[in-house]
Amino acid sequence: MNPISSALPSDSLHLDLVTLDLATLSPLILLAAAAVVVMLAAAFYRHPRPVMILTLAGLVLSFTALFLPFLPQGLAGTPSPQVTALLVLDQYALFFTGLIVAATFVVAILCYRYFGGGESRHEALYILLLLAALGGGVLVASSHFASFLLGLELLSISLFALIAYPRFTEHPLEAGIKYLILAGFSSGLLLFGMALVYAQLGTMQFVKIGTMLAAPEETLELYGLAGLALIVAGVGFKLALVPFHMWTPDVYEGAPAPITAFIATVSKGAMLVLLLRYFLMAGAHQSQSITFALSLVAVATILAGNLLALLQNNIKRILAYSSIAQLGYLLVGFLAFDRLAIEAVAYFLTAYFVTMLGAFGVVTVLSEGFNGGSAGEFHGAAERDSDRLADYAGLFWHRPWLAGVFTAMLLSLAGIPLTMGFIGKFYIVTAGVEASLWMPVITLVVGSIIGLFYYMRIIAMMYASGSEAAGEAITLRVAAPSFAESAMLAALVLLLVWLGIFPAQLIDVLGGTMVNLT
Repeated sequence: MNPISSALPSDSLHLDLVTLDLATLSPLILLAAAAVVVMLAAAFYRHPRPVMILTLAGLVLSFTALFLPFLPQGLAGTPSPQVTALLVLDQYALFFTGLIVAATFVVAILCYRYFGGGESRHEALYILLLLAALGGGVLVASSHFASFLLGLELLSISLFALIAYPRFTEHPLEAGIKYLILAGFSSGLLLFGMALVYAQLGTMQFVKIGTMLAAPEETLELYGLAGLALIVAGVGFKLALVPFHMWTPDVYEGAPAPITAFIATVSKGAMLVLLLRYFLMAGAHQSQSITFALSLVAVATILAGNLLALLQNNIKRILAYSSIAQLGYLLVGFLAFDRLAIEAVAYFLTAYFVTMLGAFGVVTVLSEGFNGGSAGEFHGAAERDSDRLADYAGLFWHRPWLAGVFTAMLLSLAGIPLTMGFIGKFYIVTAGVEASLWMPVITLVVGSIIGLFYYMRIIAMMYASGSEAAGEAITLRVAAPSFAESAMLAALVLLLVWLGIFPAQLIDVLGGTMVNLT
């Protein structure tokens, strides 16, 4: 027998496996390829419109590729979700990768007019957005400390530049420096925590960590527990959980409005998804000390976020403290650690993405943004975003459509029925009650009541009939939203209300998506 011919079946099988792995990785590969294509296009043709179109096309292709693992694969079989020890692109990772890609699509649309449209050169912004989305995608698919750190740094380094992108203006630069310092500190905590866990267990794979800790003779020693605590602390900085929340209001206020939307959704969402996978695969939720610490953090985060929001007169700072409180609500479901809790966290996180993108989308549309000159430099900028509470006085009488969108988003954040926010909070409370998490659940209810006050304060300001002057000033200063912006806001409102009235469709999807984690 010819040895070459006898080797062919094995080689063919190897090629099939490689093809299946490439199909599984295709959403991330396409994101990386889109970043390269956009970079080359920006280098040879300095105009933002074709660059933005290429960015949106790359995001659409990446989103479409998420469905490749569900297509018939012929004799080669279906792709394995585990691609090496570093990444696992199961339904859980694919769902949240799709959420990240969709959020990036919305932010890219918001950025175009805000950063000067065709009159400025802001092509590099779209490269950074694609790289940040790629980092978020790697994070949600990580099953190893190495890929965890790779995705985190890819996301964080892109955010440094995005926050300070209008480099000739003071506030974004200050916000970027603050985020750089604190993000570097939190990355140091994560690295040291990973090193301590590896020092005891000798592995960095989440599954192997869980298998080793499940053995009765294996328990974490003091430095192993310290490593877990440092990892939780580092993640706490990224999620802006109390007491690691200090950077959030300043960065939210200083960053450009559409970039703030990206930080509030993609950055925090990717980290929370990774943390949930790590806790379940590594068995960290079985540590009573870690669970007790997270319970205290959840209670403090809910109370601090809501109480501090009461003192603010800046819309972006109010939404910053609101996002802190929302992450506290998510922790309540997170602590239950069962299938219902995982579905609750996934639904609430989806609702959080929709509402935050819609709320910051309105702020972006009502802001002048940054105007570039013919040389591509930012010669001047709006004094600030339209983020003061007084700017929204009487807005309904001049921009009823935008006032209505903002109202819907705020009501969802408050957990009012017929919105996704209500279903998400109800889901979280149900999971918390079933797990007997009485103190976090009671705190969630109290925090929701407090939050209702500052949300209604904004709504009352927008509909005040005797205060039309500020709203009229915004109307005269800022152009009407573009068709793309209006369509995007309309889609977010429709999604918010539709899934608030008929949540079963999304719940069914989440039920199949989360099954592999329980």
